[in-house]
Amino acid sequence: MSLLAARLGCARLAEPVRFRSQWEQQASLRLRDGDTSVLAEYDQHGRIHGGDPEQTMDAAAAAYTALSTAGTDTLLMAPGHALRRELNRRIRHDLIALGVVSDGPAVRIADGIPASPGDMIICTRNDHATEAGEPGRTLANGDLLRIEAATREGLIVRRALDADPHTGLRRWTDRRFVFKNHEDAELGYAVTDHAAQGRTVHTALAVITGTEDRQHAYVALTRGTDANHAYVFTASPKRADPVPGPRPAPELARYDKIYAERAGVPVPATAPAAPGTALRVLAAVLDRDGQQQSATQTHSQALAGADHLALLHAIWTAETSPAREQRYRNLLAAALPGHHAAPGPRDRWLWRTLHAAELAGLDPAQVLTDAIGERDLAGARDIPAVINARIRNRTGTPVPLPPGPWSARVPAIADAERRAYITQIAELMDARKKRLGAHAADSALHWAVSALGPVPEHPVARLDWQRRATSIAAWRELSGYHHPADPIGPEPAAAAPDLRAAWHEALAALGPVDGPDVRGIPDGMLLHLRDTYPVETAWAPQWVGDELRQVRDAAWDARLTGLRAAAEADAARRRGDHPQATREQERADSYRALEQAYRQRETVFAAVMTDRAEWEAATRQQRQLAVAADTELRRRHPGQYFAPLRSAEPGPATSAQREELAMAAGEGTAEIGQWIKDLASGRRVFADRLADRQSVKIPSEDPDYGDLGQAFPAWSRASRGAILQPPKPEMTLSPRILQRAMDRDADWEAAD
Repeated sequence: MSLLAARLGCARLAEPVRFRSQWEQQASLRLRDGDTSVLAEYDQHGRIHGGDPEQTMDAAAAAYTALSTAGTDTLLMAPGHALRRELNRRIRHDLIALGVVSDGPAVRIADGIPASPGDMIICTRNDHATEAGEPGRTLANGDLLRIEAATREGLIVRRALDADPHTGLRRWTDRRFVFKNHEDAELGYAVTDHAAQGRTVHTALAVITGTEDRQHAYVALTRGTDANHAYVFTASPKRADPVPGPRPAPELARYDKIYAERAGVPVPATAPAAPGTALRVLAAVLDRDGQQQSATQTHSQALAGADHLALLHAIWTAETSPAREQRYRNLLAAALPGHHAAPGPRDRWLWRTLHAAELAGLDPAQVLTDAIGERDLAGARDIPAVINARIRNRTGTPVPLPPGPWSARVPAIADAERRAYITQIAELMDARKKRLGAHAADSALHWAVSALGPVPEHPVARLDWQRRATSIAAWRELSGYHHPADPIGPEPAAAAPDLRAAWHEALAALGPVDGPDVRGIPDGMLLHLRDTYPVETAWAPQWVGDELRQVRDAAWDARLTGLRAAAEADAARRRGDHPQATREQERADSYRALEQAYRQRETVFAAVMTDRAEWEAATRQQRQLAVAADTELRRRHPGQYFAPLRSAEPGPATSAQREELAMAAGEGTAEIGQWIKDLASGRRVFADRLADRQSVKIPSEDPDYGDLGQAFPAWSRASRGAILQPPKPEMTLSPRILQRAMDRDADWEAAD
């Protein structure tokens, strides 16, 4: 299918309609494309929960139990059958304790698992002879059934319908029917990601182990209309245990904890995973593309990547570095005749510094002479290290010049065969670089269009666009930078001079797309633009993203705990234990009140973060212009001191303010803190400032002509993507690589 889609084009979902939240509609598309930055949005909305495997499975099973006992249409997903069966076992055991599932006589379904009245099972094969609760609707593979009773003729069941669109509650067929061939059915509490494809529920819970790929994660996090939560293993369940000696099995502690909770005995809270751990696991999952490739695609990709710049550059570095370092060693010997120390590991620091200086257009011999002549080297224990430090103090981190083609940088090597080999590598790299630019123009790659604008139609303008895209594409392939929108990313470290040179070449190729070029602005105007940075950041709303995530997580936990307490109260009533039912009902009511308190704070924090997004969009161009002006001033005057740009944004919440957000049930609803009230009242001030900014017009030089439009236009939302995706242009193969492949195939045919 992927081959057909690449060759013929395909239809692709451009506007999801399943989700109720606008943010999740856009986030799901980025999730599908493997954009790891979208995980920050899921995390801020309290959708990602991490922990060790046992803790995570218990949390996911407990969440499903709480939601399902309240009637919510919930789907729990696992990546494999073994984990699915374990989750089903835990949930069923919990539901028996709550009295939802009968603990009486049970029938045996697939794998010998018991099932009794109250259990939910999934049909695993079509049965056209059984009418499934509705006229004309027969039993189908994947149908969710609830057991009402077990008889000799079979199981009396009802089939699940689509959830109520208004309440999200599960609905069942009015008519019951007999399910005879239940031996192959499975428990229906947890399903695999594959079985979940095509399902739509109110709330989806996904257990992520870290071994999945992007396609599994997309399915797991997009089944719910109202909520999609990921429960992530932050440690491998197969981790080795090297500590000697016997220890109690971890299942014993889990058993004690479960029964203590059911008895109402307080138990110590499990320590949460370290911040960001679950995000790292999910990011690795999104980076793993599990799309199946055909043999033709695999062969074509292998040929297209045979002259990959990163591969060829590794060969180039290995072959040219010894000659370059020997040249620097000779220059050092000429500048310091008495130095005959044996080569040491710190010598490479000096060669790297000299290479960076040479890439910046400096003469390495002169740089060495100036550093040696700065002071006497008598008494120095490591002369190359001392010289390296002097050079770095004198030159700082020089900006490299455009390096030019690799063919012009082949070093002088006495071995003619090696020199010819390096020359061929350089020619391959130059040819690859040109083909990368042509591919970017033919494919109109997203990063290239966002950086350079649309591909021009005029041939001359197209050649200039392609030339600039060539430098950017070469840097991306050399460094392995694959962000879909950001063209070049951050500057690499000074420890990689060649990569820094490629990055600066790509930076120079970017140039201005729709804004002014600060390189032609005089110093006075640059200083003025630089001073606008604190002005623009001074009216930014406070960042409360961490606090928003905190209250959302707490509200979710309070909701689940309240639902669980309500289920315990119902179970106590069925047992006739009315005092216990009263206590559990009071506990459920207190957690509902706690959830509402957290939701009130969430409303304020979410509104402030929305305002901050509007501020970022409204001031982005001006802030970027201020940063560009600061960079240009430092480039023009490297010896002059400029104070670092300082943001005037409000500071983050203090630890005392964050502690106010930690509330407990049963202690009464705490009053909203004054700092949160100030955030709510400050929104009106921000709205007035934003309205004033958007009302500013650009005056015309001709008074009779009128205004030229808004000085600060409103933030335009992202346009909807195309539904019909055209065929993907393939990378042009290298003629040399293609010829070698044909020669190899011809040799094999001759051998046959």
